[in-house]
Amino acid sequence: MKLLTRISIVGILALLVGFTIIKTDVNEKAKPVMDNSTVTEGESLVETSAISYIDKGYMRASWYGPRFHGRQTANGEIYDQMAFTAAHKGLKFGTLLKITNPRNDKFVIVRINDRGPYIGGRQLDLSKAAAEQLGMMKRGVIKVKVDELSLKGINCPVITLN
Repeated sequence: MKLLTRISIVGILALLVGFTIIKTDVNEKAKPVMDNSTVTEGESLVETSAISYIDKGYMRASWYGPRFHGRQTANGEIYDQMAFTAAHKGLKFGTLLKITNPRNDKFVIVRINDRGPYIGGRQLDLSKAAAEQLGMMKRGVIKVKVDELSLKGINCPVITLN
């Protein structure tokens, strides 16, 4: 299930990012494109994206894992500590968040699938996999930058994996 979760989220994000070739000044030279091909003279590469970020500010985040692994989450799916998911008290299920650790600039994309945390002063509970990716395992609780992903203007996409 964790592989399916990762593939689904990465696949959705990859499909939503695109590149468009537009005409520019004829005097410009060819520029390399991501796939090692070139843009011909008179064209340039402009990145277009169906993804925008909504700044949610900073939140205190903790992580949870082993004790809850295999149990049912608030949205009904089975919790997988190695999936990139998170718990929040108020965000809609399926909301995608970009979580950045400001201490090391590492980031991860998580999907809200549970409710919590239920300890004062914390706004997010991240899965063990997300915590490992952010480098926060040792500290346990850190302040993170949170951006909500908006896909083509649709906030809170519904993503079901079971």
